[in-house]
Amino acid sequence: MKDKVNKLSDSRPNADKARKVKLLMLATSRLTRGGITSVLKAYEQCPFWRMYQVRWIETHIDHGNISKCIYLLKALLQFVFVVRQYNIIHIHVGEKVSVKRKYIFFKIAKRFKKRIVIHLHVGDQLFSDKMLRQDLQTMLEEADAVVVLSSNIQKEIEKKNSIKQIYTVSNPCPTVSNVVYTDEKKYILYMGALNHNKGYDVLISAFALIASKFPGWKLVFAGFGETERAFQLAQKYGIEERVVFHGWVSGREKDNLLRYASVFCLCSYAEGFPISVLESWAYGLPLITTPVGGLLDVLRHGQNALLFSPGNKEELANKLAELLSDSKLRKRLSQASLQLAHGRSLKDINKALVSLYHQVLC
Repeated sequence: MKDKVNKLSDSRPNADKARKVKLLMLATSRLTRGGITSVLKAYEQCPFWRMYQVRWIETHIDHGNISKCIYLLKALLQFVFVVRQYNIIHIHVGEKVSVKRKYIFFKIAKRFKKRIVIHLHVGDQLFSDKMLRQDLQTMLEEADAVVVLSSNIQKEIEKKNSIKQIYTVSNPCPTVSNVVYTDEKKYILYMGALNHNKGYDVLISAFALIASKFPGWKLVFAGFGETERAFQLAQKYGIEERVVFHGWVSGREKDNLLRYASVFCLCSYAEGFPISVLESWAYGLPLITTPVGGLLDVLRHGQNALLFSPGNKEELANKLAELLSDSKLRKRLSQASLQLAHGRSLKDINKALVSLYHQVLC
């Protein structure tokens, strides 16, 4: 199927008609830590949010299982009560459990004959789960539009499904003022959940292989998850004094960590288009990462990032050593990151989504 990115950019809906359209967003809670919440908080700053009188129903929260069930039930009751008032239902889908939750809302929206947009915040890895595949395929094939985060993800999903309309809309890149790259503090920053998919253990293992050669450098982790296991792994390798865990960060603390980092590293096995990488670009950080998901669209090894195979700690250790020993390379990749940040502003995202909604209603 032909890529719809250019068509999105060219479509210009009538403003008066747009004001009569009401849009309902279904996504995780504002209090949830993660990429989808960050994306929707950015969307709230866009003109389309007011133009379409957008309402955000929060379907999930980071608490225990009982709290999650109660939260979901409240969201369902709220959704059933208000769904008649809205023209478009925009459903955001993340990891595996998200598919099961959102499928319920999807079926209700179909019963009310609403226009539905399914927004996938991951790559095509969900199709490998037999328990999810049928529900996910039903949602994608019966939706009025499917949104993915990159053209590479779009191509992979089109191979597996018969979808009416699929569009690529990038995640927004934050705007940061007064960015000046520095490597004075010499730390490698990891920002995101500490879980198997993100490969935090690969980073610790790789750093342990080169730590003795770069005594002035350390690892800094900012995120929630398997922190205790990560610290135990650092202890195992005898580098615990050079690994710092900040937990989940926001506001000024997050800004400072990004502003003074010397290298950004993400070791994921699978991704959509990680917000943490977009943030690292905005701060002009040299990037080491894996070529997965939407990153395949834009990253070129040696040109704008250093890439390594997922799970390969020896390969990552070599890339870390290459970057840590070459300040000129770090500065060159820093400039490349800043260039990658351009063209992903909220203005660009707003224009793409307004055009998408217009086409969904046509």
